[in-house]
Order: sequence, then structure tokens, then C-alpha cells
Amino acid sequence: MTQHGSGPAGWRAGTSFQEMWRDLLPVGRHPDSRGYRRFAWTGADAECRDWFREQAEARGLVHELDRNGNQWAWLGDPEAGDAVVTGSHLDSVPDGGAFDGPLGVVSSFAALDALLARGARPSKPLAVVNFGDEEGARFGLACVGSRLTAGRLTAEQAHRLTDGDGVTLPQAMEAAGHDPDAIGADPERLARIGAFVELHVEQGRALDLSGDRVGVASAIWPHGRWRFDFRGEANHAGTTRLTDRRDPMLSYAETVLAARREAQLAGAVATFGKISVEPNGVNAIPSLVRGWLDSRAADQDTLDTVVAGVEKAARAYADAHGVDLDVVRESFTPVVEFDHALRDELARILGRDAELRVPVLGTGAGHDAGILSDRVPTAMLFVRNPTGVSHSPAEHAAEDDCLAGVSALADVLEGLACT
Repeated sequence: MTQHGSGPAGWRAGTSFQEMWRDLLPVGRHPDSRGYRRFAWTGADAECRDWFREQAEARGLVHELDRNGNQWAWLGDPEAGDAVVTGSHLDSVPDGGAFDGPLGVVSSFAALDALLARGARPSKPLAVVNFGDEEGARFGLACVGSRLTAGRLTAEQAHRLTDGDGVTLPQAMEAAGHDPDAIGADPERLARIGAFVELHVEQGRALDLSGDRVGVASAIWPHGRWRFDFRGEANHAGTTRLTDRRDPMLSYAETVLAARREAQLAGAVATFGKISVEPNGVNAIPSLVRGWLDSRAADQDTLDTVVAGVEKAARAYADAHGVDLDVVRESFTPVVEFDHALRDELARILGRDAELRVPVLGTGAGHDAGILSDRVPTAMLFVRNPTGVSHSPAEHAAEDDCLAGVSALADVLEGLACT
């Protein structure tokens, strides 16, 4: 179904939310897990980028690929400044769900259609953006596209990123047809943005528990990733006495349990979700167990307490088993308070609809909006997730709730960009 309505010169209505969602749904979906493997600078990523460009061109929008591989679809003159930008990302975690990221991009195109079909006339440039490599699934660092643009990741640091097969980020970008020597901070682009509003499926159950379809974000919890390297001694699993072993797997396993205890005591979250084992043989005692800790909390002091407690316990377990331990902080994002004036403006705009109650809630998940928050005014809208499941094929949002999110985003775009 194609939406109709008058709009600015050059604009053409695109396909409906449902049709866009249907067209994007198969891209990068694994036939066995039914989850998504849309990793940066791979074939699935290229298909997603093609889809984005096609959506832009179908609407008569100007499609632009910036120096860091982020995609932009512009209505109006981007050089005019004070632009209102919306969007999210299209990549995924390994075997992730369909909604984390893509819901924001699809909803942005649908909201733009709805806004212009109303006959609204933007007085500011509008854009939809697809930020590259938000999940960090391939190179181990989240939000690479927005970090580079905001100058929070240098070109030199980015060039050192390597995937699990030893392919560097520059090699992957070049193989995909993008110039890796062009990457870097893009302050001129950010200076043209007056507001960035990201719509995202909620990664939790706050809206489901409150009975609301849409919410406004207040802040992103501080969060980080730490690598724990437990080094022991490889040996034969069948002939080495238990008392003679220096088994790093034992120290790692005990540390996983310690992370759960520390998080529970502090009212935070802590997760060991990735592990690498050497030599990784069924009949071999490991020489190295490398585990990655992800921890998040509502405030910095609590997060520091949790991570310090996990590390203290890990060192005690390592000593008890004759194992060496190195702990490296690989990434960290401090608490992000979204722009209060913009957040309040969103609440005011959406509050005009007497039938839509819009709660304000925090989140433990990181987003491109958080990365950009100290460079441009940013805000977020959340759409209800009935189970709270995310980063999983079971991730879901009802169509009615998604359409409520589209309507809310259209209202926000109208309130921010139209006179």
C-alpha cells in the first residue's frame, strides 16, 4: 500500500511501514537460528545499505554516504543547518532480533511519509540516518560509525580494530568499496544538526509493565566491556591429576558466578556473554580462557563497585588455582543524560494527544544517540516490547505499537521541524 498526500517539491510517498518491514525482514537472517547476522561491511550489511538507498531514492530524498560509512537521506538542504535528524542502525548482534535498530530506521521513513502526507511543511532540513556498525559484533567496539563522526574514536584507533578472522577494519571497508583513509571526525556535519531523535524498541519491560506503547528516554546508564584473561597450563584431560592442574576454566567459571552476585547486591547488571578458549579441545585442559564482561548500572559509583568486586573475586580465584589474570577495559561509556530541553519538548509535543501517556524512563542499553549527545542535542523514543527480550530472535513488538511509534515520531518531527 502506498501512502498519498501532498508534500514538498521532489518528494514522493514511499511504501508503507508494513511493506518496508517485510522487504527488510529476510536480509541477513540465518536459516537455522532464525536470528540476524548483519555484521559491518559484509554482504548482509551491503544489502541493508542497498535497501536504505532504495528507500531514500523512492521518496526523492538525497542519499549520501559520509566519510565514516554512515548513510543519510535528506529532505531539504543539508547545508542550511539546524536540521532535524532521525534514524538508528541496521546491523545486528550475532543471531540478534529483527527490531533492535531496524525499527528505528523503518519508522523514520514511515514517520516522514506520515508527516508530509498530513500536508506539513518543514521549515528545517530533515534527514534519516543509518549509522554503521552500531552493535560492534564484528570488530568488538560498539557504535563505530557514530564514534568516528563524533571524534570519540580516532582514525588511528579504528584502523587497529580487527575481527575474529584477523581482518582489519580498513581491509573490510576497502573490500566493501569504501575508502578507509577517509574516516575520522566530522564536526562540520554535526554542526548542521539541530536535533537528533532516535526511535528504538525498548530493551526491557518498563513500558509493558506500565501499559504504555511509547516512552521518552531520560538517560543511558554508564556501561563498559572488560576482558578477563585467565592463563593456566595446557595439559591432558585424562592423565593430569586434579591437584596438579592449573585450570583457568575453574577461575573463569567462579568469576561468572561472582559477577552475578556482585550485580545482584548492587541492583546493577553484569554479564559474561562471550568466551574464547585455547586450545579449545574436549580432552585438553585449557591454557587460556578469555571472557568478556559487560556491566551496567544506574550511576557511576555503583558500576565501579560492581566491576571492582568482580575483579577482586577473579584474582582470588586465579590465585587459588595457580592461574595468572590480566583485566583490560576495552570500552566504556559514562552516563548519558539526554538533552533536558529536547526531552521536555518531546514530552510536550506528545502530551498534546490526550490518549497517549508518555512515561520517561532510563535504559541500560547503549545507542548512537548516546554517543552523539555531547555534540548535538539528542533524545530517544522507545516502543513497547511485550517480553523485554532483545538481542535474540525472540525480540518482538506488536504492529499496533510500532505504528503508534511511527505516529509519535511524526508528531515529534512536525513539532521540531515545521512551522
